[in-house]
Amino acid sequence: MSIDDTALPELTRRQEEILTLIVRAYTNIPEPVSSKHLVETHSLNFSSATIRNEMAVLEEKGYIYAPHTSAGRVPTENGYRYFVKRLLNSTDLSTIDQTRITEKLQGPHLATEQWMRLAASILARTSRSAALVTPPISQISHYKHLELISIQGRLVLLVLVLDGGQVHQQMLNLADSIAQPVLSEAAQRINTLCLGLNANEVRMKSVQLLLLEREMAEIVADLMEKADTNQVNFIYGDGLSEIINAFQGNDGAQQAIRVFEERAFLNIILNEVLNSPVSSHVQVVIAGDGRWEELKHLTMILSRYGVPGQMSGAVGVVGPTHINYGRAISTVRYVSNLMTDQLTNLYERPSLTDSSENNNE
Repeated sequence: MSIDDTALPELTRRQEEILTLIVRAYTNIPEPVSSKHLVETHSLNFSSATIRNEMAVLEEKGYIYAPHTSAGRVPTENGYRYFVKRLLNSTDLSTIDQTRITEKLQGPHLATEQWMRLAASILARTSRSAALVTPPISQISHYKHLELISIQGRLVLLVLVLDGGQVHQQMLNLADSIAQPVLSEAAQRINTLCLGLNANEVRMKSVQLLLLEREMAEIVADLMEKADTNQVNFIYGDGLSEIINAFQGNDGAQQAIRVFEERAFLNIILNEVLNSPVSSHVQVVIAGDGRWEELKHLTMILSRYGVPGQMSGAVGVVGPTHINYGRAISTVRYVSNLMTDQLTNLYERPSLTDSSENNNE
């Protein structure tokens, strides 16, 4: 989780059991849970009076509350957090679910867009939440090719191609007019020196160049660093319309819509929550975790997928704070792991060119 779990008051085993039952009951049917309900629906080794006493302790510790005068209790944000803290090592996905997901995601080769849409659909249907998937993008840009094109007078168009195929352009207004042959020669020297380098390496190599070339290399390094911020320009979403009615009031629905529609806001969340290296670790943000008031009515469960040091994307689900945590966390973790495996296999698979070269040796 992204919140400091050590700040949560510890509970006894029995209190944990009762809190777990309350959370599971409420995330299944969002209605206040009473001690009578727990007694009638579970074979517990303690009495209704004991349950009421323990519920009073849980309420005092801030894990449940009474929404009105009824005897029922509802989990608080910290109640969900404590529950998730104890849940993360378990799985709520059946073997049937796992097999179904694997067969769909590891089926016949699909184009990237089809694969992303399929992953979002699987996440949404299996977790019964709204799902988002971002395409895999390069974690660290590497230099491939530069062109400097004289436009008119002192205007020069800089065209930078990165190893992943990304193209960046910038119009420059130089101090003096420079002929095209000089620009082409400068670009060629930079190409020879910087091929395959990252932004920091390009910047270090630039000290070996002449003044014009050094200035161009510095601009190139700046563009590469901007590319390395991994901004998400597009997401594949599914299931949003189906969960709108799950929110109690309009605020939660509006917040969920904003997550999917405002790319700048989503980038802030992804960059802060998923700032660790690529792994299958799942991050759970409940009610904004005190950082985002705009997520007050939501739970977001997110994970990175991809190849460490090369490409990564994000998968996740969004829903009300009474989301089915066990199923949602398990689904995000499982799909993230499968997508990581797929990308890893793709990168490790030898290319046709490599095979041809090996055969000719």
